[in-house]
Amino acid sequence: MTIEDAIAARRSIRKFKPDPIPEEAVETLLESVRLAPSGSNSQPWRLKLIQDQATKDRISEAANRQGFIAKAPLVIVLCVDLGVYIEGSLATVRELASNNERSEAMTSAMLSRVEAWRTQPKDFLAANVAFNIGIAGEHLALMAVGLGLGTCWVRAFDEARLHSIFGFDEEIVVTALMPVGYPDEAPSARRRKPTNEILL
Repeated sequence: MTIEDAIAARRSIRKFKPDPIPEEAVETLLESVRLAPSGSNSQPWRLKLIQDQATKDRISEAANRQGFIAKAPLVIVLCVDLGVYIEGSLATVRELASNNERSEAMTSAMLSRVEAWRTQPKDFLAANVAFNIGIAGEHLALMAVGLGLGTCWVRAFDEARLHSIFGFDEEIVVTALMPVGYPDEAPSARRRKPTNEILL
């Protein structure tokens, strides 16, 4: 399957077969995340893999009782670590400066910008870093298609309840849930806008 095929075939799957996902397939999914690009190569993503039924039931409850989540063989909780984002970004800026890959002016501007993040409200910083897990998560979703698996992006949930379930610290932001499994449905493609409507 080509990347073009995977992009065209990807659907939001909400019905899954009960078949377990082989460990090697899970490892392949994780590798697709590990290789994703991120701002300043900070790699701030943190994933929680959930396969036990009791925890999946609790996640489903915290996600407005979306029952299909609990029926997926695997639920991946996609998170970002704000501390890792800041420290990783600073390390990369300094590394690029030491290798003479950035001008002094650019290095100074970037260091000031990243240091300022420490005093920003959590919600602001979480929104700023969300694109990183978006890239990594879509890597995962497209890799899943290639493995014959289905996924669904889920953003409707009570983050405080998820924090309580997992005991996450304040620097962890739950960005999305991604149920994963072998599809038990074949949804039609949804309408997409023509190219001329997405060009400015």
